Order: sequence, then structure tokens, then C-alpha cells
Amino acid sequence: MLLEFTKMSGAGNDFILFDNRTGKIAFTRDQVARLCHRQFGIGADGIMALVPARSAKADWAWQFYNSDGSDAEMCGNGARCFARYIQKLTGTTGRTSFETVAGVIVAEFDGENATVNLTSPQGLRLREMLATSAGEIEVSSLNTGVPHAVVFVPDADRAMVQSLGSELRHHPHFKPRGTNVNFVQIKTPGFIRVRTYERGVEGETLACGTGVTASAILSSVLHGFHSPIRVQVQGGDELQVSFRAAGDQFSDVTLGGPATFVFEGRIAL
Repeated sequence: MLLEFTKMSGAGNDFILFDNRTGKIAFTRDQVARLCHRQFGIGADGIMALVPARSAKADWAWQFYNSDGSDAEMCGNGARCFARYIQKLTGTTGRTSFETVAGVIVAEFDGENATVNLTSPQGLRLREMLATSAGEIEVSSLNTGVPHAVVFVPDADRAMVQSLGSELRHHPHFKPRGTNVNFVQIKTPGFIRVRTYERGVEGETLACGTGVTASAILSSVLHGFHSPIRVQVQGGDELQVSFRAAGDQFSDVTLGGPATFVFEGRIAL
């Protein structure tokens, strides 16, 4: 089967998108992994497919897979790319909405930028000390659609993203499903830099929307920053996280930034 695809990037977090409104495409885990392979496939952090909404709560729905072929609940940068993909296919100019495992996402557009709402964060845990091969590490956690651990570091360039990120991702504290891991450097008040080790990708990505969001909110809680918070990602782009805070509860969470089209093509599945 020869499939048309679109390659997109959300601040360096890259995805392959397919139009599956007819429901004729059924990906296997091996097929997803092959398509995302950077040497033998197209190369991406994940795959998204546009499908009809399953209820009246949204305009559309997505099928979303990590690069290892596993199902993914949510991805902030992926959501922004997916929204612009819908915009391109359908011609919508205002807002659009789509169903994900984590809930309904609403998107608005401003040129090449897209801003999406995220589901209300849950599971706030602060300043937990975890034993690692590098010694005891202070870790805070928040679920922003998927679970995220956050470690504040003095210099993001020197953070042990691959080794310590992998260790924390599989740490017994986060069993059974593990967690994503973010290393956060405070640049100035209200401006942070984030590097992320992503579960499912099993390595560092150039950006992670839900990780950026978790890092921004935890920066607010632990360092007194106010919304909106600017976030520089490893790919060099800057994202913005906005939210309303009431004690340890957060609502009206949005993530904004660039979502660009890279190229289009056809590939045999």
C-alpha cells in the first residue's frame, strides 16, 4: 500500500501525519517503528493519523503512536502540529478540536503558530528524593496528559539527559509505566530552558510540549513564577505556557509556539 504523508515539526519535535478519515489504514507496531526510524524510514518522534470524531464533543480525533510503535496518550507539540494539519486539509481558519486519549484538545491559529489547550494537570508531587547512580536526586512530578518528572539543574548543557534520564524513566518510583524526564535550567524569572528524555522515544527529543508544560508549572510552584512562562527547548525555539493557578490546582492550561510543515511524500507501508 502506497501512502501519502506529511512531515511536520513542532519546535523540533517531529512527526509523520496521515489522512485516515476513510479508516483504511491500520498500523502495526513494527510498521510505526519502521516509518519513524531515522535511517531506514522517514524519521520522526511519532506518527499521527486524522480520523473522524468518535463523539459530538470534538470536530475530529487522532490516532497517535510513539516512535517505538506504542500507543501515546498525549503530546503538546504533536497536538499543535496536528491542529495545523487539520487546518491544511479542511481549510478551517478559526479554531478546531480533536479527541485524544487524554481528552478533547482545542486549537487556535496565528500564522505558523498554533496554541492548544491541555487537560488539567494531575498528580502533583514535590521535592521527592530518589536514589540514583548519581546519588540522591530531588525530583518533582506532574501529569500533563502523560507523566513527567522534573529535575532542576544549574546548567542544562551539562545535564546527563541520556544516562540519568533513562535511569529515572525506569525508576521503581514511577512503576509500572515509567515517566518522561525533564532537566530544567532557570534562565531568568519566568524564562526557563528544558531538555527532555521522552518515554516511548527512549531518548532526548528537541522539544516535548507536555514536558515543557510540566516544567513551567513546577517552576511556578517551586520558584514563584507567574503565567505566562517562556520556555526555550533543545531545538532552539521558544514556547509559551499559560495557566490559571489556585493552590495546587491548575486550569486553562495552554501551550503556544511554531508548528511547521517540513515536506510531503509517499511511502510503501
